[in-house]
Amino acid sequence: MSKRYFGTDGIRGEVGVAPITPDFMLKLGWAAGKVFAAKAGKQRPLVVIGKDTRVSGYMFESALEAGLVAAGVDVRLLGPMPTPAVSVMTQTLNATAGIVISASHNPFQDNGIKFFGHDGGKLGDELEFEIEAMIDRPLETSGSSALGKVVRINDAGGRYIEYCKSTVPRGFSLAGLNLVVDCANGATYHVAPAVFQELGANVTKIGTEPNGFNINAGVGSTDMSALAAQVRQTQADLGIAFDGDGDRVLFVDHQGAEIEGDQLLYVMAKSRQQRGCNDQGVVGTLMSNLGLEVGLKALGLGFFRAKVGDRYVKEAMLARGWVLGGESSGHLICTDVSNTGDGIVSALQVLRAVVESGDSLGALCSEMDMMPQTMINVRMSERVDITANPQVQAAVAEVESALGDSGRVLLRLSGTEPLVRVMVEGSNASTVNELCASLATKVEQALAD
Repeated sequence: MSKRYFGTDGIRGEVGVAPITPDFMLKLGWAAGKVFAAKAGKQRPLVVIGKDTRVSGYMFESALEAGLVAAGVDVRLLGPMPTPAVSVMTQTLNATAGIVISASHNPFQDNGIKFFGHDGGKLGDELEFEIEAMIDRPLETSGSSALGKVVRINDAGGRYIEYCKSTVPRGFSLAGLNLVVDCANGATYHVAPAVFQELGANVTKIGTEPNGFNINAGVGSTDMSALAAQVRQTQADLGIAFDGDGDRVLFVDHQGAEIEGDQLLYVMAKSRQQRGCNDQGVVGTLMSNLGLEVGLKALGLGFFRAKVGDRYVKEAMLARGWVLGGESSGHLICTDVSNTGDGIVSALQVLRAVVESGDSLGALCSEMDMMPQTMINVRMSERVDITANPQVQAAVAEVESALGDSGRVLLRLSGTEPLVRVMVEGSNASTVNELCASLATKVEQALAD
């Protein structure tokens, strides 16, 4: 059975277009509140709400708050906070659940909802189905004596900064490092620079002036050109880019060259091995670069490809007892320091590798050879399983034959947008580009037929 509202990472879409509307958010808050209250048992249910910096966040915060209160659930408002901070505060406050109002790396016109369970982890499919079923029921407001109460947590930012610093060893210092930190005009704008500064780094900030409309606009991990330019201009040691809600991180080296999530995973894995961590392997995704798999094998580490989405990465990690995993997009998870993907915490793990090795980030990444990989997004008018189309299957088989054993092809439906992601990977960049362009064209033609 498929879900009507929840995708791979919550509910997301354009503001004002169903289901991203105030009336739906009111009903969603109520439905989720009823489900969470049932799970809480005799304990008074409590839900924590955080958001990124989109102008629509205020509207949806109010609607969710009203729905939860009507269901008899107490609410704690964090204001603008990174997604992983909501996970942390959910656990710290012993809350029943946490809610994040964010569309992550999408432009300000979009927004969405993510849920965390009592343990700070993403909700499982079972609970999402329960919430969707509850949405179909008539909204019944609890009696006045049973309504929830709302309190704003004013020191959430300070608490989270201290948490992030606690994920590196006591006495760890970034003194002497010159960093450029790009917060995407998003949820990390007021906490990320402080973390690095308090650990001793000299920090130049960009993307730290949100106005409700400029989140991810020409800054952050989706557009790293401004970060690269600032690193070169200031002759910084490296640059760090977060996405709008702060659960992803990417880097540029001292020359402004972009460092992908797969390279960061390799750096973290090797650093942990050198520190004596008993890691057996790393979880990636279907989109992870083949070079990561080869590089990890050379270190004697296993590698497993999960479905795309941090929740699937986390599930695979737990199933294998592995502590490190992530996505090419920079959504990295290291479960012995954080329960969920956390951009700031992951950045600190990478910086720890740089400091302890004495090498530059570029030098550490050069130990792994990235395979040329090209991805083209093909937009769909409606979501269909294009992979079952005979024309597409024939086109994929043709590309796979051309690549032989030196590459691979992947077609994947986006979990958050009406797109087919066409990816080709191989040993020769020009060949990969040509084959991917050709395959994308054939996929587009098949969609039009």
